[in-house]
Amino acid sequence: MGTVAYRTRPAATAAMPPGIPFIVGNEAAERFSFYGMKTILVVFMTQHLLSSAGRPDFMTETQARESLHLFVASAYFFPIIGGIVADAFLGKYLTILLLSLVYCVGHFCLALMDTPAPFLAATMEPRGWLLAGLALIAVGSGGIKPCVSAHVGDQFGQSNRHLLEQVFGWFYFAINFGSFFSTLLTPWLLDRYGSGWAFGVPGILMALATLVFWLGRHRFVHVPPRGRRYFAETFGPEGLAAIGKLLPLYLLVAVFWSLYDQTGGAWVQQAERMNRHVLGREWLASQIQAINPLLVLAFIPLFGTVIYPAVDRVVRLTPLRKILVGFALATAAFAISGHAQTLVDAESARLAAGGLGPEAARWPSVGWQLLAYVVITAAEILVSITCLEFSYTQAPPHMKSLIMSLYLLSVSLGNLFTALVNTLTQDAAGNSTLQGAAYYRFFTACMAVATALLVPVLWWYKPREYLQQEADAAPAG
Repeated sequence: MGTVAYRTRPAATAAMPPGIPFIVGNEAAERFSFYGMKTILVVFMTQHLLSSAGRPDFMTETQARESLHLFVASAYFFPIIGGIVADAFLGKYLTILLLSLVYCVGHFCLALMDTPAPFLAATMEPRGWLLAGLALIAVGSGGIKPCVSAHVGDQFGQSNRHLLEQVFGWFYFAINFGSFFSTLLTPWLLDRYGSGWAFGVPGILMALATLVFWLGRHRFVHVPPRGRRYFAETFGPEGLAAIGKLLPLYLLVAVFWSLYDQTGGAWVQQAERMNRHVLGREWLASQIQAINPLLVLAFIPLFGTVIYPAVDRVVRLTPLRKILVGFALATAAFAISGHAQTLVDAESARLAAGGLGPEAARWPSVGWQLLAYVVITAAEILVSITCLEFSYTQAPPHMKSLIMSLYLLSVSLGNLFTALVNTLTQDAAGNSTLQGAAYYRFFTACMAVATALLVPVLWWYKPREYLQQEADAAPAG
């Protein structure tokens, strides 16, 4: 039985590559699974985590924030490993497929936390299953991240280069399409049916994502791994020059992710103390995050067809200029959320001073947080989508996955910084000494400094594009 010879170079055509629908469909289902699980983590750890005996084993708010950001930092560290494995040894397709199976097992471990107490007592505590599940998901999701985004770019050559920006927009659209529905659904599942279904449904979607990706195997361009040559090429003059040019940018982008990913932690905890009555119903605090992917779905076509062309007629809108504007907007977004926290703090002080209970609270409207979401989502469009495409085009052909993983490492560093702040400010009871609005002012100041430091990077960086070489026809299969 012979082996199938996959296409190893994109065809010389102006048409859309045939594998793109499978990649985009896979990404939508995979992001549903990741964001669905991530959305409920803080609420689960502070309100639903039990021991094997069925007794509350809750974390403090500070401990939950620390755990969330350590998990995200881990998930965005493993792209380094996945990128090297893909580019040097297995190729992107096989790396994605194998690590997706690891990802599915991680979701299964999380779903086990809702099994009957005798089973848990015979195995390990729910905290143990939580740690195992999050570790496997970090390895699986992190390992495939640079490979999937680089795999998108591998489908294109010079003839259809003009479609690359559009497809990265679709790719990001798929991410947020999956994220929007999971952010609404999984908090409801946790509230109504418990953690088994809340973590189990994202696991089912991850299995579906793996199936969709496998079905597209004959439609993809499979760029072969470089083997031992990879290391000599990557750490040769051209590879080191590409990495050295991008590192200052990625270190500053890490500050953006430190702020952005707190929408799943600090902003959820802030929403617990706000009036969440919107559109005739009371929303769960963790469901407020759904406004972000919904706005992304609206902003992608708005920015691409209206805002970017309009601005470009006045000022040439380069990728680095987009990122600079995104940094400024992220600073403004956290300033808005900081003002909202000032209102929350004032109401908490009023209740404490008057000896009043929660029923007497007049919490500020969650509309303040929704406004902050509008601003930080605009920043996300300018920073995240731009960095994805820019990172791919600036990477030499033999190190596409590695460069994408270095970009994703900026997400890890940002979350590690947030976790470190929460760790270093904990008192003996596990609560942060950086409380209330002071917490928000600290991160707002960090973002303002990063914005100022990006200006000299913008002037210094000289872009150079690398795309895959084309082939006139596919090899015989």
